[in-house]
Amino acid sequence: MTLTICGNDHQKFCDGVSRRQFLQIGGLALGGLSLPDLLRLEAGARTSHPHKSIIMVFLAGGPPHLDTFDLKPDAPKEVRGEFEQIATTIPGLQICELMPRLAAVMNKTTIIRSVVDSYHDHAAFHCLTGRPRNVQAGSGAQPAGGWPALGSILSKVGGAAQPGVPPFVSLTPKMQLETWADPGSPGFLGVAHAPFRPVGAGMQNMVLQGIDADRLGNRKLLLRSLDNFRREIDATGAATGLDEFTSQALGILTSSRLLEALDVSREDPRVRARYGKGRPKLFTNSKDEYPASGDLEHFLIARRLVEAGARCVTMNFGKYDWHMENFREAKLTLPLLDQGVAALIEDLYERGLDRDVTVIVWGEFGRSPKINVNGGRDHWPNVMSALLAGGGLRMGQVIGSTDRLGEEAKDRPIRFQEVFATLYHALGIDLERTLFNDLSGRPQYLLDHRAPISELI
Repeated sequence: MTLTICGNDHQKFCDGVSRRQFLQIGGLALGGLSLPDLLRLEAGARTSHPHKSIIMVFLAGGPPHLDTFDLKPDAPKEVRGEFEQIATTIPGLQICELMPRLAAVMNKTTIIRSVVDSYHDHAAFHCLTGRPRNVQAGSGAQPAGGWPALGSILSKVGGAAQPGVPPFVSLTPKMQLETWADPGSPGFLGVAHAPFRPVGAGMQNMVLQGIDADRLGNRKLLLRSLDNFRREIDATGAATGLDEFTSQALGILTSSRLLEALDVSREDPRVRARYGKGRPKLFTNSKDEYPASGDLEHFLIARRLVEAGARCVTMNFGKYDWHMENFREAKLTLPLLDQGVAALIEDLYERGLDRDVTVIVWGEFGRSPKINVNGGRDHWPNVMSALLAGGGLRMGQVIGSTDRLGEEAKDRPIRFQEVFATLYHALGIDLERTLFNDLSGRPQYLLDHRAPISELI
């Protein structure tokens, strides 16, 4: 279903554009519903929660914990790899030499070295929901409708923090595996709380008299078209009869707030330089020609979106399924990841957003300690590392450790749901009181394990 603001084809705006041609809202439709329908469905969920936000950076394929945040310099050569450690701003903590910028802001982060209970599953689902995707029976099985992503829950609980800005935005690009490119499902909460994707087809369907994603940089043309449109519908009464929800749908496409958040050309050039541009198509090896996102500006767009009013922004960066040439791939990818994450953390702190915005960086599992015959590391769901920053949480520490070879958690094993409980705590959501009915009518808590990580709160 498409919402079209129509008029007489012969009536023109002052720039010669017909009302019929000017604005169509179609690409935001999900599951056969238009954006106005989605807004109707979510209206009953709005509360007065403060505008807390999360930025989740998913590292598809599982980054090697032994080559990032948990190096083992005293392990045998077939385990320790090629990279040296460097000191960080947390006394006693050392990380990979390929990440010097993160080392400089490590006191503004917390590293968890002992995340366990992952699954041998190449999918973002566990990172988006805190729950496994493929459990078919028993207490871990998905309820009717499926588990909702964290961003969908924030949409349900808080609604839109700012008019014209979707509460849940995904910047995930198309990838080799659809499960890597998963933007997050609304599950049993319904399509009203699905993520808005301002990239690819989603952006192409934001039709503003031919102004597509490639032309958003032309601010004069865009703003003139929007001004003309608003002036004309106000003068002619073209919006008469539009109900509240259709007006909200119209607002999303004509809101300067959302469009300006997506337009990095409005950013201070010095800030843009700090983030950099990266490699929009980041290839992982010569035999695998499917691109993964290496666009550093996505980190900047994520910050701009949460500042504009988004409650949750998810994004992917790189592809870490390095069964071959692990160290060559790391030399290409980790310096870019280092730049993007460090720039984001610095920017949030400098803008005073560190108490309101939580950043989490992780993949679906770790990589095998033992280097294989192809110079790569294989899947390793036994243990992995994660990075947290902001959210008003206690930073400047390391939680947990692994054994001598990085094979298992040595102390303080942390489950995915404990991480999620901590994120919900930072977002101001009471896990003991927040329940929603699944599609069978059965009430569901957001998590089974609802205690946050004590060291962080």
